Amino acid sequence: MNMNDFRLDGKVALITGASYGIGFAIAEAFAAAGATIVFNDVKQELVDKGLASYKEKGIKAHGYVCDVTNEEAVTDFIAKVEKEVGVVDILVNNAGIIKRIPMCEMTAAQWRQVIDIDLTGPFIMAKACIPAMVKKGHGKIINICSMMSELGRETVSAYAAAKGGLKMLTRNICSEYGGANIQCNGIGPGYIATPQTAPLRERQADGSRHPFDQFIVSKTPAGRWGNAEDLQGPAVFLASDASNFVNGHILYVDGGILAYIGKQPE
Repeated sequence: MNMNDFRLDGKVALITGASYGIGFAIAEAFAAAGATIVFNDVKQELVDKGLASYKEKGIKAHGYVCDVTNEEAVTDFIAKVEKEVGVVDILVNNAGIIKRIPMCEMTAAQWRQVIDIDLTGPFIMAKACIPAMVKKGHGKIINICSMMSELGRETVSAYAAAKGGLKMLTRNICSEYGGANIQCNGIGPGYIATPQTAPLRERQADGSRHPFDQFIVSKTPAGRWGNAEDLQGPAVFLASDASNFVNGHILYVDGGILAYIGKQPE
């Protein structure tokens, strides 16, 4: 085994929605492995915030404003990246949202917003990047899926549907473009401690843990929430030459929760 296979030197890595959180942690790991970092967000203020965070870490990153659900904007964005930075070698479809609303209370507009960002966005981004990858002779696409690619839970119908669809889009990109030396895989995070999940971990007025926090810790063999840093190693592996024969796979980074039926009630 050649440990240099895990290096990303000379690669251009585009991580969507990577101003903070999981996307930022993945970008930080890619930079440490030698990649040039490109990211986008939907607002200039978020891009500026991200650029400041990267600078603080000593990382030179290229930030752009782009809505991943807007096909015309994405086409222009990718053309600009190719001109100013280089052809995208690694695409991480990280941008996403969740709306925790009971299904029968969710409007069709709210449903479509989640599907549009979490599923259609990755389709548009991949579609924009794949032709240059094919021409170059290699490419890596990593879709940030979820345990909800496999499980359902109350209040997340749109999110689960989108992530389940993203799992199958991952497999279909593998099927369609594997012969062009493009590997498309997914990472399925478990419950990760991020600003998005902060409300689920808030301490109660009496100092006790949030009921959902207690539930997740009890269902996870690792006995804790994950951290964004827990996703860094898997992401580097899937972005590197070390995973050149891994394709159409979803790597669940969940502390074992999908393998565990839970404790028997006492």
